[in-house]
Amino acid sequence: MIEDKNPQRTSIAQLGEFGLIEHLTKNFDVTQESTLKSIGDDAAVLDFKDKKVVVSTDLLIEGVHFDLAYMPLKHLGYKAVVVNISDICAMNARPTQITVSVAVSNRFPLEALEELFEGITHAAKEYKVDVIGGDTTSSQKGLIISITAIGEADEDELVYRNGAKQTDLLVVTGDIGAAYMGLQVLEREKQVFQVNPNSQPDLDMYSYLIERQLKPEARKDVRTLLHALEIKPTSMIDISDGLSSEIIHLCKQSKVGCNLYEEKLPLDPQFISTCEEFNIDSTTVAINGGEDYELLFTIDINDFDKIKGNPNFSVIGHMADESEGINLVTRANTQIPLKARGWDALTE
Repeated sequence: MIEDKNPQRTSIAQLGEFGLIEHLTKNFDVTQESTLKSIGDDAAVLDFKDKKVVVSTDLLIEGVHFDLAYMPLKHLGYKAVVVNISDICAMNARPTQITVSVAVSNRFPLEALEELFEGITHAAKEYKVDVIGGDTTSSQKGLIISITAIGEADEDELVYRNGAKQTDLLVVTGDIGAAYMGLQVLEREKQVFQVNPNSQPDLDMYSYLIERQLKPEARKDVRTLLHALEIKPTSMIDISDGLSSEIIHLCKQSKVGCNLYEEKLPLDPQFISTCEEFNIDSTTVAINGGEDYELLFTIDINDFDKIKGNPNFSVIGHMADESEGINLVTRANTQIPLKARGWDALTE
């Protein structure tokens, strides 16, 4: 593929704020019955009738949450939507709308924002959510994206973090740790490129890991899967900051302990081989990595037969009395206190 060395660069100032909003939002469609009024007025109008409304907001900042050296703007737009949709899914709710706010410096031309919004538009269509508003403003340095996600659920469907009981089973969807190792591969290739800009990386053997980092998917399917199995989780959270951190959140809010079993962790073969290549312990990465956007939840022990053998779910531990603490049980059957070593944006 031949790269265009002189791409078109249209100054955002040529359009002005309202012209920019009209230009970037022209491809957004309204598909939800609850959206009475979307973009174009002082506020959006939603009608959920007898449903409960769930709202979540995330902020993504260049240099803190993403690096444009290897994060394509289209992927960034898609990921920005997904990380918010994941929070709605973690409440066992159905995502319905989002708002999108962007602060951008003058180093970004219109074409860059078009690429970003192409990813946002693709994600909105993929997850069947309406884009109903937002804001645009200037930034002194870098790109800032803020997305608010809105969802709906019946009151008896909602699942919180504080409902786990002592004998509940701890369950996770999919596999974990791959997104973190994808980031390590990308960071390594960035360093190689800085030394030799003519180098051409061969990333085929890391394709799954890189996809998990650059284009994660929210588990919108889990709500339907659990409903079909006639299972309602007792507590739930999404894995954005690392498995260990999320388990501790569930335990503290539910006032229970937990035993997490190392041998039960669901790990992808590509993840395991890449950990060996980087000489990193796979268990350490799996429980601390973050950005997997899988769902972690607890279920009543009586529901075990409904979920065992299901390829979408792995039972990785069980809850216990609060006095027992929160522990990792190693393959050698040794208990180690679990500590929150996952992502913390405020840590220096």
